[in-house]
Amino acid sequence: MSSNKETLRITVEDENIIKNLFGNLDKNIELVQNKLDVNIHLLNDDIVVEGNQENVILAYNLLNSLIDVIKKQKYLSYQDIVYSINILKNTNDSKNLDIMNDVITISAQGKSIMPKTIGQKRYVDALRKNDIVFGIGPAGTGKTYLAMAMAVQAFKNKEVNKIILTRPAVEAGESLGFLPGDLQEKVDPYLRPIYDALFDILGSDNFFKFFEKGLIEVAPLAYMRGRTLNSSYVILDEAQNTTNEQMKMFLTRLGFGSKAIITGDVTQIDLVRGKQSGLVTVSKILKGISGIEFINLTSADIVRHPLVQKIIEAYEKADNQK
Repeated sequence: MSSNKETLRITVEDENIIKNLFGNLDKNIELVQNKLDVNIHLLNDDIVVEGNQENVILAYNLLNSLIDVIKKQKYLSYQDIVYSINILKNTNDSKNLDIMNDVITISAQGKSIMPKTIGQKRYVDALRKNDIVFGIGPAGTGKTYLAMAMAVQAFKNKEVNKIILTRPAVEAGESLGFLPGDLQEKVDPYLRPIYDALFDILGSDNFFKFFEKGLIEVAPLAYMRGRTLNSSYVILDEAQNTTNEQMKMFLTRLGFGSKAIITGDVTQIDLVRGKQSGLVTVSKILKGISGIEFINLTSADIVRHPLVQKIIEAYEKADNQK
């Protein structure tokens, strides 16, 4: 690494941008200083970055990228900085910071929804290019949430007429028949994570408006049998819990003008012993078909609490030792 010293300046005349960038008690900027081993301070309207030449250039590019995020989003979270630093450290290429400006859609709270890791960016690009995409990876990698955001944006752009979200209602130790309520009430607990994500992206009022008009459908996988899904954005969640027969049934529902996104985690299969997971098998069967892409996300793509990543890595290590 170069030992040359460097000083670079960024002129920012907007006080709110500086306040947002530095964070409460300068918490944000301290993170950048510690992770990139540079010194950052304010001098009038200038943000001054000092230190080793290579590190200063990385920090300079990072700060400019974060300023762009603030201009677009009007805010900057601590986690946004963590994700940006991880992108820099994992790729050592500041061009990859453009990921943070690839806005898919705006949530009901006015927040920009965008990929936050290299893996998520590859996933989003695959969703844009292909009619069938498999997003496979552990919890917290955003595979279902980003697919829903893409579905909502396609719906807003009138690229599709309907959003269909489905997942298998695998019974975890209790029979649906013995649960109280009608069929919808019986399956709703299995679909709750999908509702939660849609409420966040669309807002509850918009969701119920579209739901009542039949423009958004949330249903167990069994409801897909015998249908042809035209001009729809169809997402199959928790696909590791489909059998081979269910996976084939779902994939052959796709009609004209539709996209199918299949998400799942092959380490979390809840099928009864002896049943093969359709998600495990399908990659061998459909490998190499044009228009179908498999994206594998890893613990490096987890965007939940930082401890989630460490927990998953610890479990992976334990499984490998077995």
